[in-house]
Amino acid sequence: MKKIAALTMVRNDEFFLRKWVEYYGRELGKENLYIYYDGEDQVIADFCQGTNVSRHPKIGTQVVAAEKARLKFLSEKAAELFAKGYDLIIGVDADEYIVVDPKLGLNLGEFLSQQEIDVCLSPLGLDFGQKLGEEGDLSFQEAFLAQRHYAQIGTRYTKPSIIAEPCRWGSGFHRVKGHNFHIVQDLYLLHFGYADKRILEERLGDKDRMAQGWERHIYKRSRTIRYVTEKKGRDFDRWTRFARICQTWCRPPYALNKPAMFELRIVVKIPERFNNVL
Repeated sequence: MKKIAALTMVRNDEFFLRKWVEYYGRELGKENLYIYYDGEDQVIADFCQGTNVSRHPKIGTQVVAAEKARLKFLSEKAAELFAKGYDLIIGVDADEYIVVDPKLGLNLGEFLSQQEIDVCLSPLGLDFGQKLGEEGDLSFQEAFLAQRHYAQIGTRYTKPSIIAEPCRWGSGFHRVKGHNFHIVQDLYLLHFGYADKRILEERLGDKDRMAQGWERHIYKRSRTIRYVTEKKGRDFDRWTRFARICQTWCRPPYALNKPAMFELRIVVKIPERFNNVL
């Protein structure tokens, strides 16, 4: 088995961080999780016990500059972890969970240990929304995937989140500078940041986020809820297969190391086999 670490940086995001610790702790071991709180004013949550958690001076005040500085910081931390003997590093936000298709019968550590990775590896991105009128508020009383069944296949979340050597992530982990990305079959990045209307409203009421300039971004990305509410959920296996091929070969002209998909808005229904994964 390869030695694998997962790292993230958070501020005012304990709801998703709790699931992050629960999920990656189960898949990789809590001792291999590295959590960096953005701001010395933050209170470290009790559920982080057993992980490698620390607080750091707040990074930046405006979203674009802060995001660049955040990923520079995390890229440097990843390099330090490689020096400590890790074979692979997973870099994701607290609302992002990389999962293996349960049809394989493998956990995340087992799956990644079988992969030959040159520099980086990308799961296929799925941006979850809330189907209003059918799905209620997201809670910890049951698995997330037993509560959310629809996602938009999104190029923004097909990220080179898994690296095999020190390198530099771009903002939001959306690319690795100087390297192409490689999408692997049967691996998915599930983004839940816009999967609940109530949580979105709370984020819009977060003075920290608004002061940094997140309002426009949150409104823009919240369209995922409208898409999954209004659009019919298509066959998961067929359309994820199509998306993987499309994103592998298509590139936006302004960023040749990012995936593209002709601006298609494809919503898929998640198969029941995923219900207990997350």
